[in-house]
Amino acid sequence: MKSAVATETIVEAHNITRDYPSGGGVVHALRGIDLRILPGEFVALRGRSGSGKTTLLNILIGLDSPTTGKVLILGKDLATLNENERARLRRESVGMMFQNAHLFPSLTALENVEIPLRLARVHSEQRTRQAKEALEKVGLAKRAKHRGMELSGGEQQRVALARALVHQPRFIVADEPTGNLDSLTGRDITALLRDISHQSNIGLLIATHDPLVFKSSDRLVQIQDGLMSEGHEEE
Repeated sequence: MKSAVATETIVEAHNITRDYPSGGGVVHALRGIDLRILPGEFVALRGRSGSGKTTLLNILIGLDSPTTGKVLILGKDLATLNENERARLRRESVGMMFQNAHLFPSLTALENVEIPLRLARVHSEQRTRQAKEALEKVGLAKRAKHRGMELSGGEQQRVALARALVHQPRFIVADEPTGNLDSLTGRDITALLRDISHQSNIGLLIATHDPLVFKSSDRLVQIQDGLMSEGHEEE
């Protein structure tokens, strides 16, 4: 069992390029990106604003398509899937987090976590059970009935993480999840993401400027002017 997991790949990107027309010319947002993420591996992605980080994240989860190159999630080539099939793959296998938690303020934490399962038409009893389990994982079981507006920033991000986990994904993509948090809360969220990734064998990719995330990751890669290289602790 251990060897099977070790050889499996969650995400593979091969020679990804992304070009955009601009003012009669072409912007090369990504230029030959190669990336591989394994089960339980926490990869941090560093890059300045405009370096291509968000473009790459969108391509890796099928929200955008590369100009050239290939992306596979769990061995499935995204180029061979139509929009509905890509959406289904995201619903079933991908969890997403952002800088803002994007909670519905009038819904409870439990109801916010249930949203992906509602979209997947999961039965109400199973939906509630899975949402409670996800909140337990992020340490918020006792806040399940509190509305989004009643939660602190750190609690809101924990709910967002529970929502990303509720459908038991194999891959989590997070775009600046600690960007709006103080350093202590950010450290807690990062540690929680790392522990869940390792314990549940989930591939984790975080795009960030946060040095705490860099230090906590298993691997740091950086992107600059559309090119990727192995990262370094030094700035």
